[in-house]
Amino acid sequence: MSAVGAPLSRQSVTGEGLGEGSGDGAGLRGQITLAAVCAGYAVGASFGWGSTQAALFMGDFGLSVASLAAALSCFLYARSTVCRLRPAWLLFSLSSLMAACGNAVWGWYEVVLGLPVPTPSLADFFFLCFAPPAIVGLLVLAKRPVTRAGWICLALDSWLIGGSLLTLSWSLALAHTAHVADLEGGSVARAALFLAYPLLDIVLVSMVLALHFRRSSVNRSAVNTAVAALALTVLCDTVFTSPLLRSTYHSGQLLDAGWFTGSLLLAYAPWGARHRDTEDLPPGSTAMRPTSRPIAGSLAALTPYLAAAVCTLGILHTVVEGRRVDRVVIFTGCTVVLALVVRQGIMLLDNISLTQELAQKENHFRSLVQGSSDVIMIAAPTGMLRYVSPAAAGVYGREADDLVGCELASIIHPEDLGGVVHEVRRFLAASPHEEPTTRIECRFRSGTGDWLNVESTVNRHQGGLLLNSRDVTERVRLQAQLQHNAEHDPLTDLPNRALFTDRVRRALAGRRAGDSGTAVLFIDLDGFKAVNDTIGHQAGDELLIQAARRLAESVRAGDTAARLGGDEFAALIVGDGTRDQGAREYQVHEIADRLRLTLSQPYRIGASEVRVAASIGVAFAEPAITPTDLMRNADLAMYRAKAGGKDRVELYAPQMQADVVRRSELAARLRTALRDGEFALLHQPVVHLASGTVAAVTAQARWRSAQGILFTPAEFLRVSDDNNRTAELGRWLLQAAVEQAADRARAGHPIPVSVRLSAGRLLDRALPFGSIEALLTRHGLPSGALMIEVADSDPRISFDELEQRLVALRRLGVRIALDGFGSGYAAINALRRLPIDVLKLDRGLVEGVVQSPRLHKITSGLLRIACDLGMQSVADGVDVPEQVLALRAMGCTHGQGMAFSGPLDEYRLRRALVRGEFPVPGSPVAQPVLTGGSIPLLTGSHAETPVPPT
Repeated sequence: MSAVGAPLSRQSVTGEGLGEGSGDGAGLRGQITLAAVCAGYAVGASFGWGSTQAALFMGDFGLSVASLAAALSCFLYARSTVCRLRPAWLLFSLSSLMAACGNAVWGWYEVVLGLPVPTPSLADFFFLCFAPPAIVGLLVLAKRPVTRAGWICLALDSWLIGGSLLTLSWSLALAHTAHVADLEGGSVARAALFLAYPLLDIVLVSMVLALHFRRSSVNRSAVNTAVAALALTVLCDTVFTSPLLRSTYHSGQLLDAGWFTGSLLLAYAPWGARHRDTEDLPPGSTAMRPTSRPIAGSLAALTPYLAAAVCTLGILHTVVEGRRVDRVVIFTGCTVVLALVVRQGIMLLDNISLTQELAQKENHFRSLVQGSSDVIMIAAPTGMLRYVSPAAAGVYGREADDLVGCELASIIHPEDLGGVVHEVRRFLAASPHEEPTTRIECRFRSGTGDWLNVESTVNRHQGGLLLNSRDVTERVRLQAQLQHNAEHDPLTDLPNRALFTDRVRRALAGRRAGDSGTAVLFIDLDGFKAVNDTIGHQAGDELLIQAARRLAESVRAGDTAARLGGDEFAALIVGDGTRDQGAREYQVHEIADRLRLTLSQPYRIGASEVRVAASIGVAFAEPAITPTDLMRNADLAMYRAKAGGKDRVELYAPQMQADVVRRSELAARLRTALRDGEFALLHQPVVHLASGTVAAVTAQARWRSAQGILFTPAEFLRVSDDNNRTAELGRWLLQAAVEQAADRARAGHPIPVSVRLSAGRLLDRALPFGSIEALLTRHGLPSGALMIEVADSDPRISFDELEQRLVALRRLGVRIALDGFGSGYAAINALRRLPIDVLKLDRGLVEGVVQSPRLHKITSGLLRIACDLGMQSVADGVDVPEQVLALRAMGCTHGQGMAFSGPLDEYRLRRALVRGEFPVPGSPVAQPVLTGGSIPLLTGSHAETPVPPT
């Protein structure tokens, strides 16, 4: 037996007692009580009740009480329920009431009056009225035919039974009874009364037999009990009407026990089996209705032929007795034969019609099955395939005949067989009403030996399974591809951020959840943006593909390499259970450094060779750490590696997170500082190196935080990543510097002021040209009183746009200085193209001008360039007297630094301007290139003032 056939063979079959519960005990007690009462009555009748008077009373009024009980029982049941059979129970109540009245009249004559019952009498009228309501009630109980032919067959079956019984009864007794009544010279009413009882009984028996196999399935137990009660009553009536018993019968005999039992059975029928009434079940109930048995169907089909046989026996009995065949027998027999012939003709036509309809439906369903693209298979309880539709050739690549006889388990993939068996067992154990079908997906072996993904709808079929299967291989492949696309980077085919995060989560939650050797590496390609800007994005994509290939080949088989986006990659290094944390860190650091060297190798892009570097941050798993925190730590370490000079590996340390928190808090405070007016403006004097006079002042912003810490621009701009805040700070600096310069001019100190702005900020739309012109006009600042110090540090700035902007500013009387001369990007090109008035030497040149002969020569050459171009020069960061002497000797005109003064607030600045000059060490050895007092210049060292550590 196959693996699939085993659960099929063990399928349990539920019994027919669904819905039966605690009511069985009450029903059994009622049946025992009924049997005891009937048995007691039968025993009393057998012994004559002890006296003649008692026998008459029990034979008359006892039967009357039993019939009255049946009438009341049927009436009350009909009143208490609403169903299609309600009229039948009302008719049975009326029929029992007639019997009760007839027995009461009989007892009135025999018991009360002590007289024999006359014939005919009122009792005969009530007894004759017993049969018609019962006959009509049986008709109501019958299952109604749905076609005209069905009604005709029902009438013919009734006549076949009734005519046959009439023929037999007439041959045996009724003819003799009629003949005796005629010889005795009785009245017509008396003769009719003698024949009415048996004829009504024959009709009642005919209805009982004809409708027994056509009864409704509603409340079957109650209907069966009622039919049995009427059958017992008719049987007792038949025995009573026989000539032999009628002449010797008197009330109280054993025959009365049959009538008594029939009445009590009819009284018990609607109530004793009520708990089995399926019509009273609520909608949606899963109780199973009993189905017709094959034997009952066979007897129903044989009923007409049995009736015809009874009719034949009646005629044969008359012939065998040597008596002349009565005309009633001949007429009845002929009508029975005629009814049988007509019925056979109707059945033949009906069978022909059904055969044609069945053939049409069979052809229809065969066409559907054979033309369907789905494969229909029927598996026996043993798991063997008994039928496979022709579609198997197109779907599985195997002929249907080759599959028939195979075990279902033999064509299912071994890895899927366990799941299929489990689902089949669960499905067969469930109720068919709650779960009529189930769905199974597995792999089937095709004719080529490949495995196809198949989806099957499974139904129960004669103890086995009916499978409707279709090939869903393409759908499964598409789903797998969609799942792959959702979890992988489309360019490099590496796992994306979502899949990488999921694998990190699994690594932290797996069996090595406490292994601190698990590490995450965040990798950023340094210089990748320059590749996109110089040789194009397509070349950049090719570089990313090659980098991803190198990364995937460098990690171990159990590790994961991923692309997080842009030029950022990541790697998950799963721990190996090493207990030595130091050794594990060294091992992972070696892996990261090897990845750095691999990714930093030259890349061949077309005909070009491209180089980029890699900055890598490493973070190790800690107990109870989340995937988000672990990846954040690696990201922080990577940014620390970039900030530390790039092309290096940095291990995460808790201090990095503290720095991020501090920078974040500082940036948040900085955003509110501008709004709350926490910035102050300081000015540092620019001194003429020959005379010591103050030639100009440089505006510098300072921020005093709520904690009293004074931050220089280098400090607070380093933590501010918000370009909007930086632009707002630049606008504030320019406006405040112009406003205070105008105030000083009105106070008698017309000293020029310089403001340092980057080239990018000058071209920013947030600082339009009209705003500077409006600012100068509003405060009335004279021409030459404002100098813009251009910080040349960004190679992406367009010199054409910058030149146009600076020319426009010079038309307004604004002087231009070039900051950081000697170290900036393309300084010579700036000198060639930009309208520069002042050159400001870089602080790095000034610091080593005394100690380094090389820097001394470079600085001297740059100063000669400024002199040849007719520009003034300013040395930034002049902090010691030796620098003053050296710069003055080389021809530098002005200096700024701690050798003269640090940044001053407005009060100290005005005191310095009143004094007018600072002491200059030594005596000049050369005349300055430009003479005069004040010059418009822009200086700005942003790190001169010592700042307390934060």
